Amino acid sequence: MTSKTHDAEDIFAVQELYHANGWTDGLPIVPPTRDAVAACLDWAMTPPEQLIGVEPVRAQAVTAEKLAINAVMAGCLPMHFPVVLTAFEAMLDERFLLHGATASTGGCAVFVVLNGPIRREIGASGGFNALGNASRATAVIGRALRLALINILDVRPGQIDRSTLGHPGKVTYCVAEDEEDSTWLPLAQARGVPPGAAAVTVMAAGAPRQIMNEWTTEPREILETFAAEMRANLRHYSLHAGNYAIVVPKQLREHLQRAGWSKADVADFIHERARIPRREWADVGKGAVVRDRGDSIYPALESPGHLLVVAAGGPAGGFGAVIPPWLGHKSQAVTRAIGACVDCAP
Repeated sequence: MTSKTHDAEDIFAVQELYHANGWTDGLPIVPPTRDAVAACLDWAMTPPEQLIGVEPVRAQAVTAEKLAINAVMAGCLPMHFPVVLTAFEAMLDERFLLHGATASTGGCAVFVVLNGPIRREIGASGGFNALGNASRATAVIGRALRLALINILDVRPGQIDRSTLGHPGKVTYCVAEDEEDSTWLPLAQARGVPPGAAAVTVMAAGAPRQIMNEWTTEPREILETFAAEMRANLRHYSLHAGNYAIVVPKQLREHLQRAGWSKADVADFIHERARIPRREWADVGKGAVVRDRGDSIYPALESPGHLLVVAAGGPAGGFGAVIPPWLGHKSQAVTRAIGACVDCAP
């Protein structure tokens, strides 16, 4: 390993050293000792010097060693590291537009969805409190990505990170899909990853917008509530179409599944319903930009395939969430298999 080492008298001195140098997200860290970092690299069978990718705008390289250091700091165990590594690879994909997403005043965060058997192996829960502190695995994986952005790519508030407000997902924003308690196709499989493979999806996303509908079992009425929240985002935030995600917990999901609705059916319906005419901007204080285009129609999704439908959440309560995009189609969600190449030549 080539990273500089530091000596500290005790755990309290470690915390002050890291805080004083701006190496944390404001929370305490786990000291990234040489042994702990090596254990992460060994688990992923990755040499420290391996190049994970290069941030294309500022040409900054990301190595496995630097990523493992930040994973340890976040509280990751070695078994979590392959997810962190693959997620960061996905973030470095040009389609994700990492520099824009992390430097924008819009304040988005990296929303992460886990699929496949690795969820069970690392204890990543997709049930109660799915978008909160559902499990150690989801908490530390999301945090590792944020710390890596801070310490490898200098994405610090007021410097590269120009967020006006940000949101709590910039600490951690990771969810495991509840595949066992759903008849739906897992997100990664719907996006081209082979059945049974472990995978991670990343999306530059705004804060989750919670919805509730406990007064119907009719799929169209349930989904109209999700679509209405997406229309609100088009009015209140941006008219740009892009990847949206919806998180559907068990109570609402069962009504949809019982009626025979697949994720594709859900996406088709919402694609048709989540759209507004530009003139509605005048109703929310943005009349100055309507001009002569009031009748122009703006969809939230360019196509049904741009909707990420995620099965997750506790078993009771007619709740759900809409997770909006950062900047429409300019940043696209990216899905990668973990520990495998699914499109390589034989």
